[in-house]
Amino acid sequence: MNYEDLTFKIPQESETYKEDSEYVISQMTAILDQRKAANDNKIIINTNLRKGLPLENINKIAGPMIEAWACEVFEGIRDDSNNSYRLINVEAQERLGMADIILQFKKDDRVLTGNVDVKATANDIPDSGKGPNITSFSRIRTAYVTDPDYMFIILSIKHRVYSERNKDTGLVDGIMEIVDYNAYDLKFISDADINYNPALGTGQIQIKDIHYVTYQYRTTWEMCRLLDRKYLHSSRRTIDDFYREARKNKWIKD
Repeated sequence: MNYEDLTFKIPQESETYKEDSEYVISQMTAILDQRKAANDNKIIINTNLRKGLPLENINKIAGPMIEAWACEVFEGIRDDSNNSYRLINVEAQERLGMADIILQFKKDDRVLTGNVDVKATANDIPDSGKGPNITSFSRIRTAYVTDPDYMFIILSIKHRVYSERNKDTGLVDGIMEIVDYNAYDLKFISDADINYNPALGTGQIQIKDIHYVTYQYRTTWEMCRLLDRKYLHSSRRTIDDFYREARKNKWIKD
């Protein structure tokens, strides 16, 4: 059996997908810019530890906290029904969901949905979160076949952590400050920037270096074929493994 012998279901995205993706990302970035400009980009952690939080370990809990912060930022905009960003819905997802947050924006008379995966990296720790796992190969491959306009956005948020004595309590507060952020549509991340790690389940799609990402515009079908190549070029995967996944997830015609 060869890959070329399979009869694939070929997803066809909307003609406006590229500009829709750019619109969602620009709105997300503008919302975060507003929060940063208002100097409301800090998470303050109060404890009863007189020496403050152990900063060498604080980054272990940064991910969930920054994810919660981002969700609250977007929810605050959504709660204003007349917000200029036209954000109409925000939904936090379950911990093991493919995305962390789902955002929906109005554009003309359409609703655009961004499935957002939040990744936290420490600004002051070299290589922190540099090559994160993004999502399962089979889950994202299936999502693109099920919905050719599926928009999976990686929101990379850089933070720095420092301590500051609280004048009222005399204790030391830990402060997690958001210093930078970038959003990328997974479908447009360049071939060279995407890795496949076969170690977990059907394998994990990874970004080689989330701090330095380049774009390569492609169709949904081209993205599916790229994912397939990454999978099949792994020494642990065979065409039989791929065929089993393709049958199970309905990527091919019976």
